[in-house]
Amino acid sequence: MNTSGDQGWRHRLHTIIFEADTPAGRAFDTLLIAAILLSVMIVMLESITHFRAEYAVQLRAAEWFFTFVFTVEYFARLISVRSPSKYARSFFGIVDLLAILPTYLSVFFAGAQSLLVIRVFRIVRVFRVFKLAHYLREANVLSVALRASRPKITVFLITVSATVVSMGSVMYLVEGPENGFTSIPVSVYWSIVTMTTVGYGDISPKTPLGQLLASLLMIVGYGIIAVPTGIVSVEIAKATRAVSGQACPNCSREGHDIDASFCKFCGGHL
Repeated sequence: MNTSGDQGWRHRLHTIIFEADTPAGRAFDTLLIAAILLSVMIVMLESITHFRAEYAVQLRAAEWFFTFVFTVEYFARLISVRSPSKYARSFFGIVDLLAILPTYLSVFFAGAQSLLVIRVFRIVRVFRVFKLAHYLREANVLSVALRASRPKITVFLITVSATVVSMGSVMYLVEGPENGFTSIPVSVYWSIVTMTTVGYGDISPKTPLGQLLASLLMIVGYGIIAVPTGIVSVEIAKATRAVSGQACPNCSREGHDIDASFCKFCGGHL
């Protein structure tokens, strides 16, 4: 058995699929990005009634073509990694499976009573757009930055939640049901809309004290918009300096330190 030869072609396949710093890898990424965007466009066009009625055959043929392409890609990814089961259970592995599964499932749900199920399958195909993250190297940096920002963002969201609940409760007492604040949940909804400066206008304070509180809440809303941006920006700067774009041959995960010799997720040799 030629083990070295087997490992050689698998390594080359892994380099093409998971690495973007080679001409073959860049070409692969470019073609797959185009396929993803075109397939999502097909799904959107299929939702237009007159377009679907006129080009039903062409749309169906295009959908099966893209499903075949993504099926080949999915199995190529499983073959190229050392631990296919780990990749299959990963976020991107599940996304890759969901990109092809709906088309195959729709074959078994062709009855009139299952039209709603088919519609669900069609909508799920739009989520192929998440596959784009496979081919954007910067997505890895953003992922690392978001993970590092999680504790700070969590504290920030807890503070915001406490603020909107408190202000909503106060506005319920100040304005009351006669001014549209019929309950604390409704008042909290108004508080969220006001703090985020969306301002739907379906509920608004009528009393001078309520308007004063609303004005203060809007000013606070403007002040907190920049907080999560600043937190994530700092972590992105750190991640940009400290993270390489190399994918682990074992689990395909990225986000390793530049000088790392082993994968931080599965322990495999890089």
